[in-house]
Amino acid sequence: MHFAFAGCDRNLKLFEALIQAGWHPVKLFSVPEINQLSGNKALLALAQLKKIPIQLSQLNSQDLEGLAVLGCELLVVGSYNWRIPDWRPHLPFAINFHPAPLPLGRGPYPQVNAILNDYSTWGVTCHKIEAEFDTGAVLDGENFALDEYDTHESLNLKLQMAAGRLGTRIALDFSHYWQSAKSQTGGEYWPLFTEDERTLDFDQSVITISKQLRAFGLLECIAVVNQKRLHVKSGHAWPEQHSHIVGQVIHVSGSTIVVACLDGYVALTDWYVGEQI
Repeated sequence: MHFAFAGCDRNLKLFEALIQAGWHPVKLFSVPEINQLSGNKALLALAQLKKIPIQLSQLNSQDLEGLAVLGCELLVVGSYNWRIPDWRPHLPFAINFHPAPLPLGRGPYPQVNAILNDYSTWGVTCHKIEAEFDTGAVLDGENFALDEYDTHESLNLKLQMAAGRLGTRIALDFSHYWQSAKSQTGGEYWPLFTEDERTLDFDQSVITISKQLRAFGLLECIAVVNQKRLHVKSGHAWPEQHSHIVGQVIHVSGSTIVVACLDGYVALTDWYVGEQI
């Protein structure tokens, strides 16, 4: 199978799995690196090593025509920020690997809600690309367990590994999975998380705050401490009886700040000052 791939480093494992299964990449599409979520250095390095053409501008209909000229049969998408144009006039197949167990968790970044909503299992789904995001017929999925210790980072690692397994399975019997794909029914669309959802409220419980810290991880939570707006990359909360005012800084150790919350303390271990309030 000759294929083009659109994605970033978060799906490097998937890209490698397809190649190892015997598929031949004809072009790589990625996005300009803005933050850790759009990182693409490893993916670009692999493409350069294998002399695969690279494009960092948005994939458009003319690019799809160009893929057809190259003999491309399939477009594979994984963690690509731009909408894919109508591919059917140009290519026989197009699939997306979505980081949720569809039809649950449609939307741009469902990983955060997977933790905030206490899901005990999660997964990645391969589906046909349609005009509406994440609604195409499902070829197959790969699920795994989640627990109260999982974080934004551990969940993404699990998703990367699951996508590699799923990609291998589909690549080895693509015709069967494509022909037997099942239409989605029901499900939920989750919009991108809001600023409020990222903001720690020290009037809340240790359980709630811990869940936010785990769910956002290096995406950063927001905390207002001593009238300063902090971007929090990591922290820890624990229950403990106290008589402190909620939101009060009660201990400092090096760069770590400990703040009183409703039923315990929150240690902000990795943070920086954002814009002033």
